[in-house]
Parts: sequence; structure tokens; C-alpha cells
Amino acid sequence: MTLSTRSTSDGLSSAHDRVYRALRTRIMHGEIAPGEALTLRGIGREFDVSMTPARESVRRLVAEGALFLSSSGRVSTPELSNERIEELAALRSLLEVELSSRALPRAHMALIDRLQAINVTVAEMVSKRDAVGYIRANLEFHRTLYLRAQAPAMLAMAETVWLQLGPTMRALYGRLRRTEPPHNHKLVIAALKAGDEPGLRLAVRSDVTQGLRLLAG
Repeated sequence: MTLSTRSTSDGLSSAHDRVYRALRTRIMHGEIAPGEALTLRGIGREFDVSMTPARESVRRLVAEGALFLSSSGRVSTPELSNERIEELAALRSLLEVELSSRALPRAHMALIDRLQAINVTVAEMVSKRDAVGYIRANLEFHRTLYLRAQAPAMLAMAETVWLQLGPTMRALYGRLRRTEPPHNHKLVIAALKAGDEPGLRLAVRSDVTQGLRLLAG
């Protein structure tokens, strides 16, 4: 491979990664509604890239379940069935309860203080009726806790579930008309302070499944 060829390849890889990460974040945070179509041309124009990075980004996101590719070639965010929502809620419960358990022995006051600060942001987003801000802060709360588990493969799986649920979480937020921050976050923090593993597991399980089951119901 010549220097110029390698440089072009690196440039395409960098562009692809930039587009992939930006789209992934948008989908995870519910910035794109369920069933919304995306085009390679539109992605390329927005990010000022050629069709190749746009196509590679979409291919990766389809593989992760964040985007749906129809038989006609239409690319869109998925519209999840009730059965799929139930399945993903169950996955969140399994993965995130285990992550919280593993994080508990490594929890310290700095972590608890950080979670309390994030929860203030969650409350602010709720009061502003900012759905995307709420989802972003809510996921930051969970990710901050789970990083203490030191289980990167398990956390990556949880993030893939969040990614698939992003647009649906946006729809759920609109349906619930939430006016108060999640009560279970306070229970999570209280259980961490007390070193209460059963209480922590129950609080996390309730937090990650209750809203989704309301949507599926």
C-alpha cells in the first residue's frame, strides 16, 4: 500500500467513525423518532462525507439493531413491537442488575456524589420537558454507576440495548408526561450508601423495566 493510498484509507476510516459515532449518539438519546427514514445522500450531505463512510456507518448501525433496513432498501429507525419491547426490558433487567451488583463493592462517596449531581440534571430536564436531555442524563446516571463494575463486555451489551431502545424511549417519554424525576434513582443512591445489595438490585430492576412495560402495555 502506498502512502497516498494509506492516507485515503485512513481518511475514509476517520470519516466513517465520526459519522457512525454521531448517528449512534443521536439514536441512543432519542433524537430520531421511531420509524424515521434516513438516506445515505442526506447523511453524506449533513456530515460532508462521501457515500462510502455514510454507507459503512449505516451498515454498522443496522448490525447493532439501531437502524432497520427493509427489503426495498429503505433505512429507518426501528418501530418496536410490544414483544420486542418486553424482550429488551428483560435484557436491561438482567444486564443492569448484574452490573449494579458488581459495582456495589467499588462504590465510594465520590461516585455517590456524582450520581446525585447527575440526578439533579435529570430533574432539570424533566421540569423543562426536554426529552432528549432527559434520556441523555438518565443514561449517564446508569453508565456512571456501571463503569464501577469493571465489566466492559457486559456494559457494551447494555449500551447496545440502549441504542435499540433510543427512539422508543423518546416515544415513551412523550406518553408518560412525566413531571417528576425517577423515584428509583433515589432508591439506587440510598442502597449504594447503605451497601444494600438486594435493595440496589430491586431499585435498578424497577427503574429499567417499569416505564418500558407501561409502553408495551
